Amino acid sequence: MEHKHQIMKGDRVKVIRGNYRDLEGVVLEVIPAKHRVRVEGVNMRKRHTRPSQQNPDGGIISFEAPIHISNVMLVDPATEEASRIRIRVEEDGVKERISVKSGNPIPKPK
Repeated sequence: MEHKHQIMKGDRVKVIRGNYRDLEGVVLEVIPAKHRVRVEGVNMRKRHTRPSQQNPDGGIISFEAPIHISNVMLVDPATEEASRIRIRVEEDGVKERISVKSGNPIPKPK
């Protein structure tokens, strides 16, 4: 069963568990089916590639591997602190993300 997550591509998040704890970065990709996110500069891996037409030299490439979505927390842009999120539904049906710590709305990333 697929769960709706409040973290979106382009959000700034803080890693709260694991080897990369306390690092902050921008979400590059959300993988909802596996409950994972790829965060810029977090969980870097190296892959050895053989020469191909796109990359004639081959070599070693670095990339961000996904981490579990429960290990990241959204950063409130107003206070620059990590916070849990609530969803508030306005009278006209528009949903808005609200920081639990400060009560400030968190805008959707562009």
